[in-house]
Amino acid sequence: MTASPTAVRARRVLVGDAVRPATVRIADGRISAIDPHDSPADGALEVPDTATLLPGVVDTHVHVNEPGRTHWEGFATATRAAALGGVTTLVDMPLNSLPPTTTVGHLRRKQEAARGQLAVDVGFWGGAVPGNAGELEPLWDAGVFGFKCFLSPSGVDEFPPLDGAGFTRALRTVAGFGGLVIVHAEDAAVLASAPARPSRAYADFLLSRPDDAETAAIQQVVDGARETGARVHVLHLSSARALPLLQAARDEGLPVTVETCHHYLTFTAEQIPDAAPQFKCCPPIRDAGNRDELWSALRAGVVDCVVSDHSPATAEEKNRGDGDLQQAWGGVSGLQVGFTALAAEAARRGIDVADVSRWTSQNTADLVGLSRKGRIAVGADADLVVHDTAAATVVDAARLAHRNPVSAYDGLTLPGRVTHTLVRGRLVDPDLPDPGWGTQLERSA
Repeated sequence: MTASPTAVRARRVLVGDAVRPATVRIADGRISAIDPHDSPADGALEVPDTATLLPGVVDTHVHVNEPGRTHWEGFATATRAAALGGVTTLVDMPLNSLPPTTTVGHLRRKQEAARGQLAVDVGFWGGAVPGNAGELEPLWDAGVFGFKCFLSPSGVDEFPPLDGAGFTRALRTVAGFGGLVIVHAEDAAVLASAPARPSRAYADFLLSRPDDAETAAIQQVVDGARETGARVHVLHLSSARALPLLQAARDEGLPVTVETCHHYLTFTAEQIPDAAPQFKCCPPIRDAGNRDELWSALRAGVVDCVVSDHSPATAEEKNRGDGDLQQAWGGVSGLQVGFTALAAEAARRGIDVADVSRWTSQNTADLVGLSRKGRIAVGADADLVVHDTAAATVVDAARLAHRNPVSAYDGLTLPGRVTHTLVRGRLVDPDLPDPGWGTQLERSA
């Protein structure tokens, strides 16, 4: 098989809302036609009957960390992991790089750092922090997809949270040019009053990040959208207790969307051992009943999409405090295996991989306005993934492509595997994804 097949043929292809047999033809990096399955196609990539051809995953929540903290993660390692996991497009968060993406100058430094290192296509979020309201429209004009902010401490000093007035100011500013604000929604006051004693017990860590921190902050986000008209997106929803607020916002017609993460839908607090910082993230992984409610909200459309929130750090940072979960860096590394884990848990619940694909590809692409991504359609980029349910994925953190060998998924055997990934028609080499093939994306006007 050549590195750039002219067609892919499968009996299960997700086209629009239906899975059907098809031959997907490729020309100049795009889908040129979707023909019947038995159409002649010399040199086509033949997909086995046990597999489904899906649009490439669009992961809109990834912390690459380069420049400045490239020893945590970098563009070469992150995009290689992405490609191996079926992620063909990612959007990089404005922290934890140094400097953060809070000015056009800082964006240019990040774009320069990424040049020539990308195995998949990459776009960039900007950041909204105290004092940079005047930078937001220039960043938007420079092509960022929106603006991330925190309502509680971010974990890094160079990206401080917005207070109430600052949040409203950012919303009004961004509403003025039709942008998008994405929010880490945990309330600073609730967190400050929660017990946070040094402890290796996961139950104690969970008490330090209570559901009320999310519900209070999400109420602030909803109220802000109502007051300013700004489009807002709630990041990494962990607490199912916030779902009624989000449903009410949807019923009211407010411009509010919400994501959750692979790890909140895969793991439960009851499964997590003490002193296991690879599972620590903020907001936290909660109990099994909570997980069930998140799945129900996805199926009902209250939650729009699923992302990785890949937030890696060095093993030293993750193990800081020798198991004290208050000291360890918070973040789950799941970029390479998150889609596979999500599809496996969905299958266990009787949910087809086509639904998983919509949550992780089309809906995320639509969130950021990438109309040629996340779908198998004529004219779309030929970003394609083969997911085979007859194969299995055995996760060994030491063999994952991201820079540091730490992952909550380590040791799992997952039914299903991404066997092929195509980025704009080019077949990814599983041994050495091409670090120069990906392109830098900008938001279109």
